[in-house]
Amino acid sequence: MVIYRKYRPQNFKEVIGQEHIVRVLENEIKTEQLAHAYLFTGPRGLGKTTTARLMAKAVNCLNRKKGQSEPCNHCAVCRAVSQGNFGDLIELDAASQTGVDNVRENIISYSRIPPAVGEYKVFVIDEAHMLSKSAFNALLKTLEEPPSYVIFILATTEVHKLPDTIISRCQRFSFRKVALGKIVERLEKIAKAEKIKIKKDVLNSIAVRSEGCVRDAESLFNQIFALGGKEITMEEASLVIPPAQVGLMIDFLKVIIDQKEASAINLINQFIEDGLDLEQFVSDLISFLRKLILIKIGAVTDNLYWQKGDIDLKKAETLIKGLSLEKLISIIETFIQTKIQFNYSPIPQLSVELAILKLCQKGSVSQD
Repeated sequence: MVIYRKYRPQNFKEVIGQEHIVRVLENEIKTEQLAHAYLFTGPRGLGKTTTARLMAKAVNCLNRKKGQSEPCNHCAVCRAVSQGNFGDLIELDAASQTGVDNVRENIISYSRIPPAVGEYKVFVIDEAHMLSKSAFNALLKTLEEPPSYVIFILATTEVHKLPDTIISRCQRFSFRKVALGKIVERLEKIAKAEKIKIKKDVLNSIAVRSEGCVRDAESLFNQIFALGGKEITMEEASLVIPPAQVGLMIDFLKVIIDQKEASAINLINQFIEDGLDLEQFVSDLISFLRKLILIKIGAVTDNLYWQKGDIDLKKAETLIKGLSLEKLISIIETFIQTKIQFNYSPIPQLSVELAILKLCQKGSVSQD
């Protein structure tokens, strides 16, 4: 079993980075003041579907006493939910079941039947924004006046695509990206459970690469874990997670800032001779330039750790010291266009070389 499934949270305490949501949900369960419809929004891999399943488990747990919120994880209901075969938890993937007929057959008709075992029948609609307009219209009436034993949980990464009539009938929770320290702490626990030693800098690199997405971090960790061995170093991990090449990017930007077009073009061709994936380098460069802009305007905070990632702040500040924000914006816009042109250029490095010549024109990138 893959890591993110094997170590999927089994109670609310194990959900990381979403304390603002968990606290409200637990209080509603404790006080038995549940909403009839919930809307979980936010980027992928933050625990929306997992939290929905925990809700289904907690509200139907046979051993949960009044005033408690956590499922026991031992009763028949809890085990069934964990194993994915609880009959009163109906999960639908709206991406593959977009039509009105699916909503009528799998939601509306089922909602009229009381729960067989638990107290509530829970419908989890994943990627809810993919439902068709007619499907939303069919669902709307049931959302307005659902049976007392029904709870709807809609999960989506693109809430703006949901009709306002649907959103207004749901209690909305926005999932946030998770802080670096919490992701690293979680990976450390998994490593300990799997009895493997892994360097802290590897875990930090995984967390930075995941950009606050827990599932992405666990998937990367799983790939590294598959390398085998009881101890994993950064050298081994680099087989799965290519280094960000921050040093190469700084050297490359320096010669562009100094308007040394020949040196910059020679560097690019040297990168290719050394086996560097040029398209990936440009992608990393765009991400790097974004971080430089955020550093320039002072937008990097402890919570948004991935904005600076593994950048040495002193080196970054030295690099951009003489550049205005407008010039940094001009550089990143040029390389974004370069990235788009990769598919159309007969020579891989040609679009990059043209970008270099454009940026090195007199006065275009020179320091203030």
